[in-house]
Amino acid sequence: MRPNIVFAFADDWGRYASAYRPFEGPDSLNALIDTPHFDRVAREGVLFRNAFVPAPSCTPCRSSILAGQYFWQTGLGAILLGAVWDETIPTYPLTLEGAGYHIGYTYKVWSPGRALNAPYGAERTRFEPAGREFGRFSHAATERATERDVEAAKRTLLDETRANFDAFLEAREDDRPFCYWWGPTNTHRSWERGSGKALWGLNPDNLEGRLPAFLPDVHEVREDVCDYLGECLAVDAGLGVLLERLEAIGELDNTLIVVSGDHGIPGLPRAKCNLYDLGCEVALAARWPGRIPAGRVVDDFVNLMDLGPTFLDAAGVDIPDTMTARSLLPLLESTAQGQVEADRDFVITGRERHVDTARGGNLPYPQRSVRTRDHLYIHNFAPDRWPAGDPAGLDDPHAEAPDYDTLASDTRAAYPDLDASPTKAWMIHHRADPDLVELFELGFGKRPREELYDLRGDPDYLHNVAADPAYEQVRQSLSERLMRVLREQNDPRVVEEPCRFEHAPYAGPGTD
Repeated sequence: MRPNIVFAFADDWGRYASAYRPFEGPDSLNALIDTPHFDRVAREGVLFRNAFVPAPSCTPCRSSILAGQYFWQTGLGAILLGAVWDETIPTYPLTLEGAGYHIGYTYKVWSPGRALNAPYGAERTRFEPAGREFGRFSHAATERATERDVEAAKRTLLDETRANFDAFLEAREDDRPFCYWWGPTNTHRSWERGSGKALWGLNPDNLEGRLPAFLPDVHEVREDVCDYLGECLAVDAGLGVLLERLEAIGELDNTLIVVSGDHGIPGLPRAKCNLYDLGCEVALAARWPGRIPAGRVVDDFVNLMDLGPTFLDAAGVDIPDTMTARSLLPLLESTAQGQVEADRDFVITGRERHVDTARGGNLPYPQRSVRTRDHLYIHNFAPDRWPAGDPAGLDDPHAEAPDYDTLASDTRAAYPDLDASPTKAWMIHHRADPDLVELFELGFGKRPREELYDLRGDPDYLHNVAADPAYEQVRQSLSERLMRVLREQNDPRVVEEPCRFEHAPYAGPGTD
């Protein structure tokens, strides 16, 4: 019997789930939250400790997963601003549909590219009769809670997920196997300030001493991250609805369930749109009784683009030659734990254009990286550009900044490749404070061509040792490994002159 496939894929989720608590210790953020439904998938299946996105930007990451190849191989799908889907590229859901699967999605699959969600069938396969309020979970729950209790307000939004999923299931013909994508966006900005505490009982003060060392440990930042953790709990609650419905219709154990997210937290420096772990490392767990041995923890380095061929492989469908990624099915079905496949000891990530790095110019901030167990090596192809986007004059610590609320709500006010947030506003307003200057430079300043971090003693990647003679052999080895993969996979950054990403339609004001 061919399995159903359910992919729960949360926008900007990062790696926040209590299943990771045993590996991170009592001082981690994951020690403060409980995600029972994600933890169930991990406990009854497999949990991945080293899962990374191909790109820490929504559209290119999703292009890569859907097409089963590196983002730079997906044409204009490799960028966010100006993305257009190339319908000649096979995608796993449409390939499954051609093989007899009932396919559909709720919420976000592939956007803001054109045509909207084209790699998944566009409007034809969308199932949202109950609405899209889940995407503004903390705002909507707060509004509803003024009229009724908090738990009832949250249940209303979970009922929306249930109704949308039921509509998809009811549209299935002849008990065909199905492939469903649930893509909540509530973990993307914005969210209700104070909602982590008001809706979920999380205390911002409990985050003291738990933030990455490159973030100021002040109340405003702690509250911002606390509210985000609340949204992560909402995602887990929605996942619980899917599991409940699958169990109720008797399909749970014949379903391959995979749960993950498209990159790290938005609105924090060195997170989303960055190749550091806070931007690229994500939660990943999979459950499929009878095929995935339960209770396993895998240390292999996994790129999420491997999911496309994995889903086809699990369904017994031929994998298109265009999919350069590798199926994870042998890894899922193995009984081994820890490092299972010796050659999965690194992952390649990258970034091109997100939003805007030069006002009016819309040039990319091109990066590629290789992450191993002990090291992170990053190559910045244009170190003269601003990684967080055009500073709009705020690189001068004495320049007058827009008011706090503007910076917290308007992404384009300054540094537009960093989402608007209270954290961003606070750091910009305090950028001249003596104890913040160094952190501000790390998060917002320009970067050298090469970065190398020894994660064994520097887990927050604070100290770039690329120029340290003691690390020259490591730097050279990782650089060569990275460039070898980029050449083998025809990355325009290393095989084209001039590089397409520097010119229209990939760059320039004409695509804004």
